[in-house]
Amino acid sequence: MSDKARTLFDALDLDQDGTLTRAEVVGALRAKGPTLAAQGVIPFWGVGTADDASALFDEADQNGDRVLTFEEFAALVNRRFGW
Repeated sequence: MSDKARTLFDALDLDQDGTLTRAEVVGALRAKGPTLAAQGVIPFWGVGTADDASALFDEADQNGDRVLTFEEFAALVNRRFGW
């Protein structure tokens, strides 16, 4: 898994419990997305709307348990962002 995926996951894991909820992904991408893009953590086109962030969550949640593990998250962002 890429270092960028780990950096992004950790930035979105607001409660630092090792998983991501939909609220964390949507809220953190909206609040931190532009800064993360400026730092080169994600591409600028990766900063979308709340609906885009929610769709990203749904696509990554492979087992449907409504939380993302690092592995689920990294598999999607590595593919989507070309890491």
